Parts: sequence; C-alpha cells; structure tokens
Amino acid sequence: MAKSNPYASNSPMSKDGEKAWAVAGHLLAIPFEFLAPVIGYIAFNGKGPFISHHVRQSLNFGITMLLAVVVLAVSIIGWVLLWVPPLVWLIFRIIAAIKTSQGEFYKYPLTIEFVKK
Repeated sequence: MAKSNPYASNSPMSKDGEKAWAVAGHLLAIPFEFLAPVIGYIAFNGKGPFISHHVRQSLNFGITMLLAVVVLAVSIIGWVLLWVPPLVWLIFRIIAAIKTSQGEFYKYPLTIEFVKK
C-alpha cells in the first residue's frame, strides 16, 4: 500500500491568494531580478491559472531583459544604450504589478516567450 504525503499540497490556491502572490512575484522581481521569477515559477506554476500565467510572464520578461543586456554589452553602440534596459525593466515591473492587482492577465510587451505552458 502506497503512503501519501500528508504535507504535500497540490490543491489550487484561492483567487485572492493567487492575486496576492502574483503581485508579490512582480514586485519582488524588482530587487531580486532573476532569482524571484525563477523561485516563483518553481513554487507557484500549476497552482492556478492566474498565478501560473504571471510567474511565467515574469520569468520570460527576466530572460528577455537579460538577453537584451548581453546583446547591448557586446556591441559598441550598446554601451551608449546600456542604461535603457534597467529603466524599461523597472517601469514594466511596476505596470505589471498594478495590472495584476486589478485582476488582469498582464503580458509584458516585447517579451520573447521562452517558457511556455
């Protein structure tokens, strides 16, 4: 007879819980750019449609911004424009948190979808 783990939780989150964690995921990505989206994706993907969408979007945006910084860093003209990605990153993270708190399925503009459903 197989024993089940009484501490494992695969149940979906409540709507308010999903929204709160989705907003926190976007806001925590401001000081912890790449770490917060990765941890959020591992911890919350599959817990509900709203939170799954937002952790995936946050992770994809983080990867896209990292790629943009690398491309700019290796080009000569990119050194002049290296200040742009952090500014875009901060503005879009704040917009994402606001839209998420309003219950919208926000999608970052100009983001490559590396991580799919």
